[in-house]
Amino acid sequence: MSVRELVVLGTASQVPTRHRNHNGYLLRWDGEGILFDPGEGTQRQMLRAGVAAHDINRICVTHFHGDHSLGLAGVIQRINLDRVPHPVTAHFPASGQHFFDRLRYATAYRQSVELAEVPVAADGVLATTAAYTLDSHRLSHPVESYGYRLTEPDRLRILPGKLAEHGIAGPDVGRIQRDGVLRGVPLEEVSEPRRGQRFAFVMDTRLCDGAFALAEECDMLVIESTFLDEDGRLAADHGHLTAGQAARVAKESGVRHLVLTHFSQRYNDPEVFERQARAAGFEGGLTIAQDLIRVPVPTRHQ
Repeated sequence: MSVRELVVLGTASQVPTRHRNHNGYLLRWDGEGILFDPGEGTQRQMLRAGVAAHDINRICVTHFHGDHSLGLAGVIQRINLDRVPHPVTAHFPASGQHFFDRLRYATAYRQSVELAEVPVAADGVLATTAAYTLDSHRLSHPVESYGYRLTEPDRLRILPGKLAEHGIAGPDVGRIQRDGVLRGVPLEEVSEPRRGQRFAFVMDTRLCDGAFALAEECDMLVIESTFLDEDGRLAADHGHLTAGQAARVAKESGVRHLVLTHFSQRYNDPEVFERQARAAGFEGGLTIAQDLIRVPVPTRHQ
């Protein structure tokens, strides 16, 4: 059974708290798992969330501040300890190669898994698979930072009523899908386009073109909202978003489900983030992230 969901491993900004671990997010996309920004403690949070090293196919790091990357050492070593049977690919800002090297080889261990490094140096496509295209966009933060976006290929949806009109049934349905035409009837006449699903991950950034480009028409947007709106000056000074700004990105980009996360330890009431996001005019699905929750990617438009 295909599963598309976000497993939240940690939601704290800068430092962990009693109730929030450093960042960490696993996107389950059918048979693949993409781990985003593994902060300190991610390996233990994986255990608590029922996520195994075998579930990880790709690691995406937005930038090299500790709350987004200190867990790399443990996660990489666990992948090797558990002898994950498939290759794993790591993406990270190319300017932070020396940080990645230090974390990858922080201590002695036996390397048993192929870990491919594909650093990010510019906006554009990083990988193309049968299931998705992964691309990146530069964000606005004091250190180089990139957000990530998955786009499922557009496909065709077969229309049973149209098939019946043309007397197409049984094995002929497979034939027209495979060949594109059957007895003079083109596939387009008995189908309609089905837009692929889209997911974006936007961490530490000010408002910028990259954030909007990543979020455009996404089914799910996971985005930082470190500060509340009344602390907008602090957010701008430190290269972050407020709850209202994050909601503005989602609203103007046509996002279907918004996940707010990466909260400063100065705030104790998560409901305020929801109120400010709604006040900014976002009317879609909204989740205020908590550690260890699972958020389903919205089902496709019918």
